Amino acid sequence: MHLSEITHPNQLHGLSVRQLQQIARQIRDKHLQTVAVNGGHLGPGLGVVELTLGLYQTLDLDRDKVVWDVGHQAYPHKLLTGRYDSFHSLRQKGGVAGYLKRCENKFDHFGAGHASTSISAALGMALARDLKGEKFKAVAVIGDGALTGGMALEAINHAGHLPKTNLLVVLNDNEMSISPNVGAIPRYLNKMRLSPPVQFIKDNFEEQFKQIPFVGESLSPELGRIKEGMKRLAVPKVGAVFEELGFTYIGPVDGHNLEELIATFQQAHQIPGPVLVHVATVKGKGYEIAEQDQVGYHAQSPFNLVTGKAIPSNKPKPPAYAKVFSHTLVKLAEQNPKIVGITAAMATGTGLDKLQAKLPNQYIDVGIAEQHAVTLAAGLATEGMRPIAAIYSTFLQRAYDQIVHDVCIQNLPVFFCLDRAGIVGADGPTHQGMYDIAYLRCIPNMVLMAPKDEAELQRMMVTGVNHTSGPIAMRYPRGNGYGVPLMEEGWEPLEIGKSEILRTGDDVLIVGYGTMVYPGMQAAEILSEHGIEATVINARFAKPLDTELILPLAKKIGRVVTLEEGCVMGGFGSAIAEALLDADILVPVKRFGVPDVLVDHAEPNESKTELGLTSHQIAERVLEAFFKKQVSAVV
Repeated sequence: MHLSEITHPNQLHGLSVRQLQQIARQIRDKHLQTVAVNGGHLGPGLGVVELTLGLYQTLDLDRDKVVWDVGHQAYPHKLLTGRYDSFHSLRQKGGVAGYLKRCENKFDHFGAGHASTSISAALGMALARDLKGEKFKAVAVIGDGALTGGMALEAINHAGHLPKTNLLVVLNDNEMSISPNVGAIPRYLNKMRLSPPVQFIKDNFEEQFKQIPFVGESLSPELGRIKEGMKRLAVPKVGAVFEELGFTYIGPVDGHNLEELIATFQQAHQIPGPVLVHVATVKGKGYEIAEQDQVGYHAQSPFNLVTGKAIPSNKPKPPAYAKVFSHTLVKLAEQNPKIVGITAAMATGTGLDKLQAKLPNQYIDVGIAEQHAVTLAAGLATEGMRPIAAIYSTFLQRAYDQIVHDVCIQNLPVFFCLDRAGIVGADGPTHQGMYDIAYLRCIPNMVLMAPKDEAELQRMMVTGVNHTSGPIAMRYPRGNGYGVPLMEEGWEPLEIGKSEILRTGDDVLIVGYGTMVYPGMQAAEILSEHGIEATVINARFAKPLDTELILPLAKKIGRVVTLEEGCVMGGFGSAIAEALLDADILVPVKRFGVPDVLVDHAEPNESKTELGLTSHQIAERVLEAFFKKQVSAVV
């Protein structure tokens, strides 16, 4: 059977190990060929090919439910669930999503883009099953660091207290630390410990002794210690932890041995209550370059399959915002030993790996634990340190209570640097940084700023480090800057809450924030061609607003346009509208941003066009809204 013939995972039933191995090779080939062209996550999916095949051969996917943590490790799952023919469209507009989406496929039982959610979701499904009196298996596949998230540990703690709730957790462990435990001895110990005779003895041993007159009760403490000793002999240290938490532990199992995986999953399905199968895998398995550089090949832009090198751009690009951020941070940290950079398992993505390499004592990686990262930063701030929490906008949402309760209420000087703010492209709705303006500006004591370009980002870095009277946040986009000149040092801080005028005109006031300042300038030039002269302001700060500059101009000009790359509801434009209303300035306001919709995966420019956020679209809509009598021929 060829992979292209598989449209339902139940077609794996009855296939031999040799046939499954052939399909495994085909999955890796298709995976590699697609990601090499489109870009996307590489290592996680390559590492779980056999795990997926072995698990699915033991399940009935017409009934059973599988929840994949994060979703980027589920590319083999997608290829086995009817998406082979469309897989070439991976992460493209209108194509197969890079993460799991319930609306995309009936076998995507739970959508995921953020980590550590699978056990909670699968446990919820299992509890619903039992309440409804249904019969199906609920499985959570968690790994690739997601077990470091507090939510996963909370779910394990809960599930361990439900001995009558059948739940299978598959721990995909691609860390080398467990490799010595993979082999014949732990396999034999698991077989013995979980065999029906030993299980019977375990369950009946103590009860039988209790029936011995005058002896049974006095032996109970000793019997308990004997049972614990037997368990520790048969279970590796990591397994003993899960057993103490109420799970039956099996493993470690070789995650690339199909025969062993199938036998293990079949055994696990027969054990009542919560069960954890610990599977040892190699991230990037089958592509030697990815196996050797598991961090670098976690995800890739389009690359050459033979060399593993990224395909160079046709023309040189300006430096990425993340690169400018990391370079500036290192420079500032070298001069200020109180600066501490904090990441939540995204050192490479945020650029903090450069800080780690240069100043390891001023770098902290907390794992996939954004809540802990924020409160840790708060604790550092209480002792006079300058914590810089570099966290993607979409991931900072996970620590909202900590921002409010631990930072803002106590007015602690934590500097939040929100990478990937705005439209992020191919990662889709789970990763779009749409909401940070709205969810941060409503919190007392918080200062919000966004640079119009990479040079202004450098100045805002200094501004954030120097701001010691409370919390401050800076949002900046994914991708490259504009190529404006950068400085190596001597950056001047900005005055908090002060904007700048970039262009003057009497017909319309355009107030841009962050990435939308330059499109605002371009829209003003287009309007000028139609006889409409605009004043353009680079707001710099969404909170506090520069009302001293903006309000008089709004009153004088009488037409206001706001531009932002974020949700319109509660965002920057709302802040301007509220300020105008509070000042009794009743002028028409046109807000440009992301409406109340989820932005799907596509190239950022495709999304901006669909949302009407290009400079030409802005100019056209401004003409239509404020100058209807004018002939508009914007192209």
